[in-house]
Parts: sequence; structure tokens; C-alpha cells
Amino acid sequence: MAMKMVVPFFLFPILRLHFLLLHDHSPLISMHELQHIRKYPDAKLINLGIGDTTKPIPEIISVSMAEYARALSTVEGYRGYGAEQGNKALRKAIAETFYKNVQVKDSEVFVSDGSQCDIARLQLLLGSNVTVAVQDPSFPAYIDTSVIMGQAGDFEEKSGKFGNIEYMKCGPQNNFFPELAKTRRTDIIFFCSPNNPTGYAATRQQLEELVKFAKANGSIIIFDSAYAVYVTDDSPRSIFEIPGAKEVAIEVSSFSKFAGFTGVRLGWTVVPEELCFSNGFPVINDFNRIVCTCFNGASNIAQAGGLACLSSEGFMAVCSVVDYYRENAKILLKTLKSLGLKVYGGENAPYVWAQFPGSKSWDVFDDILEKAHVITVPGSGFGPGGEEFMRISAFGHRETILEASKRLKGLFS
Repeated sequence: MAMKMVVPFFLFPILRLHFLLLHDHSPLISMHELQHIRKYPDAKLINLGIGDTTKPIPEIISVSMAEYARALSTVEGYRGYGAEQGNKALRKAIAETFYKNVQVKDSEVFVSDGSQCDIARLQLLLGSNVTVAVQDPSFPAYIDTSVIMGQAGDFEEKSGKFGNIEYMKCGPQNNFFPELAKTRRTDIIFFCSPNNPTGYAATRQQLEELVKFAKANGSIIIFDSAYAVYVTDDSPRSIFEIPGAKEVAIEVSSFSKFAGFTGVRLGWTVVPEELCFSNGFPVINDFNRIVCTCFNGASNIAQAGGLACLSSEGFMAVCSVVDYYRENAKILLKTLKSLGLKVYGGENAPYVWAQFPGSKSWDVFDDILEKAHVITVPGSGFGPGGEEFMRISAFGHRETILEASKRLKGLFS
């Protein structure tokens, strides 16, 4: 008789993660790209898929980092370990630049090597026994970290969802905001605005509803504001603009899409002193302990660049780059709308979210790649709510965006 293999309980989250990786779209997109290059070696492939910046970092910022690095070779300029929470001057600059009107203290700002890393640290803080809700579609890291922590439960092949995660549908049918009256109560709510991938920025009224919902349910909102600098209307750029949010929310953000620091790596998290666990213990105390245990602080060189970004001249320079990407998004949005497609985003975020009703997103991806030599991202990679949609990134050089627009017109006209 064959023996039945017994899998140790501690391997269950790892096995779920392995299953998730098999459904990860990033390596699949890379595989399709490689196959396409082999098939069409002379085609000039345009990549509007990955959300990576392409414009150079403004010189005033790169020079600041270079000077700091050069000073490390001198006795006077050498620095070793810094505070795990970040350079005090940078923490103060972040608070004054992004949170001046909502009175966030510099002591509530934790500088890091990026918001995605902070999401993982927050998950470590929260543990495996919490329940989680995410927007659907959503940035994959929220679900991936839930799987790693063992919060997600079993994957349901038919629905494309993990059993223990609450998927909050956010699409055109509900103005990209979840129907909270029908949303199951969870301990944690991941919420991104402006949203990746849909490009939608939640209104003040919507965020007021979210904060009210979290208070009523004793939930903590983890608010991702990585694209806040792209907001062009009166949509809130921070959850802390909403009264009462400091009692229920943590905010993560980043220099990546704001200053082109995708390779430099610098971000921050704000944990308000008012936010407490149900027993009244301040969350900031535990997060500080997590940071001091698992992290030796962001690179001093990167932090020097962060300070340069937030100087008056540096801030103007990076905002001009943001404006450049905004214009790219407008071009893509105008192009796709002219073709009669249903298109969202592209106004408060560097992403355009195009709908192809009745189509599988991977089929649309293959069609665009095959006939226009343009890489996009299938919406299904952001959750079941992304099926029928494609995310198109505005992070490109202007000539590339114009050429891609021309090719898309030729394909869909």
C-alpha cells in the first residue's frame, strides 16, 4: 500500500505561495516578450507594461547623492549606521511637505527602502491571525504578502480568489469604490488611491465612508498613496485629510514614482500616535520595534537624495517630471477614447485602464503584442475584477508614447 504523504503544517503557506507564483503574470509576460523577440527579431518592441519610470533623475538630486557618496571616502564625511526610523531631517521634510495641513509629526514618519517593503513589514506586525480585505482589482503585493503570512486560506480555482480574503469589487459599475454595506468585516483593509491599476482617485466623500466603515468595524486601513503626487483635482492625496483617519489608518508612500527612485529605493510609512490596538496599546510602538528588529535603516545615500527631492529646487524638478508622465497619460487616454474604447484612469495616475467587454485580458494582451508590438499588462493579473481590462503605463519617453499610440490606432481603427 502506498504511503500518504503528510505535509508539515508550517509548509502550508509556502505551498500556497508556490501556487500563487504559478499564477504570477510578471514571469508570464516576460516569457511572452522573449518569445515575441525571437519570432520578430527586427520589430521595435515598446514596453508599456511595467510600472517603471524612464526619465532620468533630476541632476540636483543625483548630484546630492553623488556628493554624499564621495564624502564617505573622507574622515569628515564618513557615516555608518543611522537611525532605523530614518534621518531626522528627512522625516521632518516629509511631514512638512506632504502632511503639513494634517499635522503629522516627524516622529510618526518611518523612512524605508520602499513602500512595498513596508507592506511586508506591516504584515509582519499584524501577524497571521488577522482577516484582510483588498480592492479588486488591486496591487498584487497586498495579496502576495497575505499568502506568505498564512492569512489567505486556500486558492479557489473557479473564482480566482483566496478563500479567507475579502475581495472588494471596484469597477465602473460602482465608480471604482467598494459597496461597503455588502463588504464583510475584516481586521485589515488595504486601499490604494490613486489606484494601481485602475488609475482612479477616491473622492473625499468616498474616503469619509471608508474611515467611517473602519471605525464601525474596528478595522485598520493600510492606505497606499504612492501615486498621490499625480492627483490633479480635489481628490485627497492622503487618508489623513479625512477627519478621524488617524484613529484607524496607516499610510505607506514612496519616492519611486514621484522622483524616479525605483532603483534608488526610498519610501516611508506614517503610523499616527492615535492609532491603537483594541487593548489601547499604540500601534506605533510595535511598528517601531518591528523596524528596529528587521531593518537597519534606508541607505544614507538614498536619504540624501530624498532630502534633495524635498528642497524647493528639487521639488520643482521632480514635479516637472511628474507633469511629463501626466502628459503621456493624456496622450494615451485621448488615443484610446478616440477609438471608441471604454477607458478609465489616466488623469490622476500614470496608468490607463482600458476595457474590452467580453474578452479575456490575456487574449487582448497577445493580440496587441502580436499585431502592434506593444507590451501591456493583462488586467487579470490584478485579481478577478481585472478580467476584460488592460493596464497601459504612461512611464515612457514621449516619442515611445506617440509611436505606441499610432500603432494602437492602426490596430483598433
